[in-house]
Amino acid sequence: MIRSAFKTLLSPLHTFLKDSRAVGIILILCTIISMVLANSSLQEGYVDFWNALFNPAGGHHYQYRSLYLPNSYLLWINDGMMVLFFFLVGMEIKRELTVGELSSIRKSILPVLAAIGGMLFPALIFTLFNAGSDYSHGWGIPMATDIAFSLGILSLLGKRVPVSLKIFLMALAIIDDLGAILTIAIFYTPHLDMHYLLMAGAVLLIPILLNVLKVKRLILYYIPGVVLWYCLFNSGVHATIAGVLLAFCIPQEKIADLVHDLHDPVNFIIMPLFALANTAIQLPSDVVGALHNNISYGIIAGLVLGKPLGIFILSFTAVKLKLASLPSKSGWMQLIGVGLIAGIGFTMSIFISSLAYEEREYQIIAIISVIAASLIAGIAGFIFLRMLKPAPLIKKGS
Repeated sequence: MIRSAFKTLLSPLHTFLKDSRAVGIILILCTIISMVLANSSLQEGYVDFWNALFNPAGGHHYQYRSLYLPNSYLLWINDGMMVLFFFLVGMEIKRELTVGELSSIRKSILPVLAAIGGMLFPALIFTLFNAGSDYSHGWGIPMATDIAFSLGILSLLGKRVPVSLKIFLMALAIIDDLGAILTIAIFYTPHLDMHYLLMAGAVLLIPILLNVLKVKRLILYYIPGVVLWYCLFNSGVHATIAGVLLAFCIPQEKIADLVHDLHDPVNFIIMPLFALANTAIQLPSDVVGALHNNISYGIIAGLVLGKPLGIFILSFTAVKLKLASLPSKSGWMQLIGVGLIAGIGFTMSIFISSLAYEEREYQIIAIISVIAASLIAGIAGFIFLRMLKPAPLIKKGS
């Protein structure tokens, strides 16, 4: 009786969590809650909870016995827990590259080129606004597309969006994530400790060798994975890269189960914590005035205009050169709509904002701009696609 009643109470929650829109809805709620608390009478305690350093003199690191670890709850989330997010993303990238939509040149050419356009154009637009200024280092912020939010918006449109277009956006967003990961590793590494970096390289050889030897026991991958994370955290390369490197070493036949096991913890625990911690920002008294800033212009124009423009131009070129064909049952207008939705940056864009700028003032402007741009892009893309009629069938190569 009690078990039946308990199951009845939990059933709606279980159904909601299995809905593809759930992740986006929860992240939006966490963002709203966090920003309300950070600008309420509780602001000082709430903001300090996430940002206060365990050791005020330690910078990003604090010493626990002989270990050097993240120095605040915010850093533990961004440098520690987010490794699992990147581990999950890395496995999804590997799966798509080996057996999925990116496993052949013919399948992958359109989303690959679209993703490249969707990264280059926003970065160029940001640079046009900020070249030569103190803000120029933020060019990587508008490059990213948030998979959870963008696919969540598409799911709201139901059958108006063909499955092939959802697959195209997912493949594009996965390549986009790979581009963001490479950008973080190459361009947002402020200093390098070669001692730890060489140790990380040596440790990485262990899971690589295990993969070559076709070892299936995952614990044997996890142990060097933790050591790899520690070495990278102290090397200056962002520690989350350890998740991606380890993901590419995981045996292919283990990936499906691991992705399934990690989906809920990552999307419903780690991502909400990320949203709560990283949007715990005290808004300036004049928010609109704060957005009259070249950082904001570059981010908003990059995500809202640069994303759809880059995706459309490179896709159009690829199709006209007969290198690729449009997703089935979709047309150019649908592609523009998907390009607009791809301007939802959120998770990765906020993450890069914290790496691009050391000054908290710049980080806050960047985060507010990402949220504003993502809101504009999501609403614009939804309305645009909602107004379209289903596309006529298009012949391959047309």
